[in-house]
Amino acid sequence: MQSPSASASNARRAAIPRTVWVLGFVSLLMDVSSEIVQALLPFYLVSHLGASAAVVGFVEGLSVAIATTTKLFSGILTDWTGRRKPMVIVGYGLGAASKLIFPLAASVGWIVGAKAVDRVGKGIRGTPRDALIADVTPPELRGASFGLRKSLDTVGGFLGPLVAIGLLILFGGNVQAVFWVAAVPAFLAVALLVVGIEEPVRATPVRKDGPPRLTDVARLGRGVWLTIAVACLLTAARFSEAFLLLKSQEAGFSLTWVPITLVIMHAVYGLAAYPVGRLSDAIGRMGLLGASLVFLVAAYLVLATASSIAAFVAGIVLWGLHMGFSQGLLATLIADSAPAPLRGTAFGVFNLMTGLVVLAGNVAAGLIWDAYGSYGTFITGASLSAAGSIAFGLIAVRRARLSSTNGATRT
Repeated sequence: MQSPSASASNARRAAIPRTVWVLGFVSLLMDVSSEIVQALLPFYLVSHLGASAAVVGFVEGLSVAIATTTKLFSGILTDWTGRRKPMVIVGYGLGAASKLIFPLAASVGWIVGAKAVDRVGKGIRGTPRDALIADVTPPELRGASFGLRKSLDTVGGFLGPLVAIGLLILFGGNVQAVFWVAAVPAFLAVALLVVGIEEPVRATPVRKDGPPRLTDVARLGRGVWLTIAVACLLTAARFSEAFLLLKSQEAGFSLTWVPITLVIMHAVYGLAAYPVGRLSDAIGRMGLLGASLVFLVAAYLVLATASSIAAFVAGIVLWGLHMGFSQGLLATLIADSAPAPLRGTAFGVFNLMTGLVVLAGNVAAGLIWDAYGSYGTFITGASLSAAGSIAFGLIAVRRARLSSTNGATRT
């Protein structure tokens, strides 16, 4: 087994593969497109199509359910076929095609259909994309590679709302015209994917033991399941950024500047994800994930009592640090622990489980908000995060013992 210092030395000598860079810029372009639409869609549903807030919630909840279910099956299928690129192209292609529906939507039903197509695409592409990164990246560069992809993705996350604001001003508030422009970066992403990536020769042979089976999930091993437990723990403690948008108006932002919340969060997230990923290659992942929980507890406590823009921004910065210290590392841990022939399946189960936790947690957070306001929601989040820190420590110790046992066995 390589020592951390040897891994760090190898990481400095090696370069992040070209495929990872291309996938990062593909994510950036698609996220610009998606965030332009997402920043304006609730307003468009309510003011232009006459939808209620309950309908807006249904559309978002349906999106999560579709994406998480699709991710599992796309992971199993990509392991069976041994091909990642075709499914990634199909996923991003559906996402791009869905952007053409939004400006044509004449009813809420059209929006539901567009979101369904977009989320199916997201579900299809996410798992094989992450598995492809794991396939082409040497172990000593996995943290940096997943961190880089996340950083470039979050650049799109904060550019999208800014572009939406600028386009609204340019088109005099014509939301449909903005939606048409949002389709452009989405189709550029698909074009870059088609010409910029070659399917790698896999070190592991394609499976020849029959069609894909859900029973493959049972073969993932304890290391993968412990990693998924850590991911679910972190995800359960973190509520949706939608609650940050609601809090921003309480803190003093006018409606026009509410999207700046996402700009700040994504900027901090993006700036942190890549260096944290590189650092994890040198010193390990679990300590940095533990630090992410500390940032989350602090963010909740600051946001619970924030009554000014300055205090609110401080909470958003802490939230962004939590994201930067956690999201890329969770995918890296799956890549580290998953058996190569079942890597796609592992990412599929990971995405499914965390997606279901997100759905349940956000429903609970919304109910708490209705009953007790923002203070109750954020204090509950702080309490869950603090309790999660204890559970995280126990899981981390168990995972370290398992890794040590496996290493001794290999030796």
